[in-house]
Parts: sequence; structure tokens; C-alpha cells
Amino acid sequence: MQITVNDLGKKFNREWIFRHLSTSFETGIPCSITGGNGSGKSTFLQVLCGFIPSNEGSISYSLDGKEIQQEDFYQYFDISTPYLELIEEFTLHEFLDFHFKFKKLKQGISIDDFTALVHLAKDKNKQIRNFSSGMKQRLKLGLCFYSQSKVCLLDEPTTNLDEFGIDWYRKSVQTILNDKLVLISSNQKHEFDFCASNIHIPTFKS
Repeated sequence: MQITVNDLGKKFNREWIFRHLSTSFETGIPCSITGGNGSGKSTFLQVLCGFIPSNEGSISYSLDGKEIQQEDFYQYFDISTPYLELIEEFTLHEFLDFHFKFKKLKQGISIDDFTALVHLAKDKNKQIRNFSSGMKQRLKLGLCFYSQSKVCLLDEPTTNLDEFGIDWYRKSVQTILNDKLVLISSNQKHEFDFCASNIHIPTFKS
């Protein structure tokens, strides 16, 4: 998988968040996206995956040399962000049954395997509204790590994780670095110090 960004810019109202970004990302070369508060790291990820449109520039996606249309890119990525909402009325088992009707688990992994991998096996029948913030974060990350999607977008991935959770994250993310295109938006080095490349987004000054 490859994503190419050419002269990308995003503004809200009349204020530019970032502008003139040109770069490329590819599978097997995990990349960190850093920048000060308000520089647009999270916004950049949202633009990349099509959650919000850019104001200028272009993004192209390709897999094995074949172009992917922007409206079809949703099929190829998973994203974990602090603002991502889960369906809290569902039990964990209900949520996973629903989610994996649209996404595919990695081959050889069952839903029971998944709950064990994210250390939630004892919580399958608990409503997600009753999960701690750390449990919810492990669930979000697990949906990215253990799917067949080609792209993994992580925004501040250890938010709400305790020491155990951070250690789990660092070990788990290592298992996908060669198989997925991984982008990590963060200023916390322990979240991305294994990345092979970095894009720094400067705070935009008009």
C-alpha cells in the first residue's frame, strides 16, 4: 500500500491549519507525525482517511501498483483516535459481531482470540459503557492491530493506558509494522520511537 500527498492544505474558516504538505507513505515503513499543539496532526490523519476534505492539494492511494479511488479507501484502513466513539449500549461480544461484519479479522484469529489478545476475555458480556477508559482504548487499538486492513492510523495511541497498557501497546504494534502502512500521530516518544521515518508539521503562521 502507498499513500502519496501532494501540496496538501486544510483550513477551518479562514485559518490555515497546515499547508503545502507533500510526502508519501508505504507499507513496512512506519512513520510518526509530530508537531506542536494546534499544528494539525490529528486533522492531517482525518484528511488522509477522508473523514474531512482538504482545501487544496491531492491524495492518491495505490495497492500493488493499482490506484484506489478515494471513495473506496475506507475499505482499506482502520483508525484509533481519542475522539472515536464506540457503541456503548452493546456488550463487547455484540460490538465485535457487528464490527467484523464490515471488517475482517486477521486470518487464524477468532473473536475469542481477539478478546484474549486485548485482555478483555472476561468482559465479553459487559456493556462497553461500563468499561474503563483504558479498556476502551485497548479495544480501539485491537480493532486496528488484528484486522486484515492494509492501513493503520493511530492518533495518540496510549491515551488513557496505564503502564501495563503501554507495554501491551508497544509489544502489539510491533506485530503489524511489516504488514501494514502504519502512521502514528503523537508527541510522546514511547508511542513512536520505533518508527523508521517522521513527518513534522510546523504550526502554521499566515
